[in-house]
Amino acid sequence: MALTPFHLAIPVHNLSECRDFYTNLLNFEEGRSSEHWVDYNFFGHQLVIHYKAKQAEGDATNLVDGKDVPIPHFGVVLEWNVFQEFAELLKSKGITFIIEPYIRFEDLVGEQATMFFKDPSGNALEFKSFKDMSQLFAK
Repeated sequence: MALTPFHLAIPVHNLSECRDFYTNLLNFEEGRSSEHWVDYNFFGHQLVIHYKAKQAEGDATNLVDGKDVPIPHFGVVLEWNVFQEFAELLKSKGITFIIEPYIRFEDLVGEQATMFFKDPSGNALEFKSFKDMSQLFAK
């Protein structure tokens, strides 16, 4: 099956603040927009931030590798060098990581790089990469 772009719409409680985050901090290209939403090129996928009034927060996590991984979260699997470049860009811009970039399963099946951070509305993002992309679903 050919891989096609996904579409994901997420709520944000401050459209202006999140627009600045995705445009200027993450350097994502902006597409169409209105006063209520903004489209982004999310590594070839369509991410849309939609204004929604702030709701009560409840930070759910799941323990993975001794780290509290936020649930829910979303992101993209990047090529190894793109992940490294993106991680360096985020560090240079002073992003606050939930989980700093690190390597999981080093020298094992499924070796991968991963990192987690949140946008200004509390949406958790994970970006990961596999040295060998054929290991994406390896057991």
